[in-house]
Amino acid sequence: MKPFVYQSPQNIEEAVSFLKLDGYSVLAGGSDILGEIKDDVVEVQGLVDLGKLEGLSDVDEAESEIRIGSMVNVSDLANNGILVRRCPVLPLAARSVATEQIRNIGTIGGNLCQRPRCWYYRNKRFNCLKKGGDVCFAVNGLNKYHSIIGGHRCHIVHPSDIAVALMSLNASVNLFDKDGLRSLPIEDFFISPEVDVTRENILGKGDILTRIDIPKEALDCSGIYLKAKERESMDFALVSVAISIKILDGVIERCGVSVGGVSPVPLRIKELEERLHGLRVKGFCSSNLTMDLFRSAKPMSDNEYKLPLLESYLKKALDGVLSISSN
Repeated sequence: MKPFVYQSPQNIEEAVSFLKLDGYSVLAGGSDILGEIKDDVVEVQGLVDLGKLEGLSDVDEAESEIRIGSMVNVSDLANNGILVRRCPVLPLAARSVATEQIRNIGTIGGNLCQRPRCWYYRNKRFNCLKKGGDVCFAVNGLNKYHSIIGGHRCHIVHPSDIAVALMSLNASVNLFDKDGLRSLPIEDFFISPEVDVTRENILGKGDILTRIDIPKEALDCSGIYLKAKERESMDFALVSVAISIKILDGVIERCGVSVGGVSPVPLRIKELEERLHGLRVKGFCSSNLTMDLFRSAKPMSDNEYKLPLLESYLKKALDGVLSISSN
């Protein structure tokens, strides 16, 4: 591993000044960026630790939303009383992340901004599209864990469990950039390979993800997060499903559905949300509602299993969250 400069700024303006320098990157928890550096996937001149920036490690309950600082660690997300009570899908997703040791150091911001786990991207011997090459080696190579929806040029899957849960909550992200602070829906935070194959989110040079907000209408809902993986623990999702739902007088008043492990970006399933909204729960049949949702799926040679797995987990999640809601 080549040497680099470590910076620990005291305020956000100082952090931005460092991040505008060539070769400088954010250090959140460090479990991803340090792995990339050690494996010679990326080379940095400096890392900017955001740990001392005021307010980035807090969870606050406001009248209109819950605000989560980008440096809140994953363990705190999993165990925070406010989140467990008011938006349970998020703590459930946080508990599924890696191991306890990694959850203790990893942050929500780092989890959202982590790079893909594609073995061609992570191996310095392959100059793939994402690293400036001309080929996505997964197309004719080992693609068991790659995308089946929306891959097109680059067939990565986004590795974040937390992003899938936040999308089901219709969360928004707050960024500090050249124009100051701004807020945008979490769906607009992620970038597909068709837009820019070299990155996964809209953060530019000097930009900082400061906070994630969960809106009032998504609070006090029942929630479920299911994750299919090969190993019992410490594994990324083959397929994941997050559902947040609110039922009033036996009718679905609000619902958010999103999936992970199948696309370069976390996917919100708006078609299913529309089918669910206003539906009376009595006589509910998940099989009818999930039919023909993934018409655009294009599995490759080794990952065709993901489509029936996704459909199965979606039905299981729907049945599970309605069971929770009726208790």
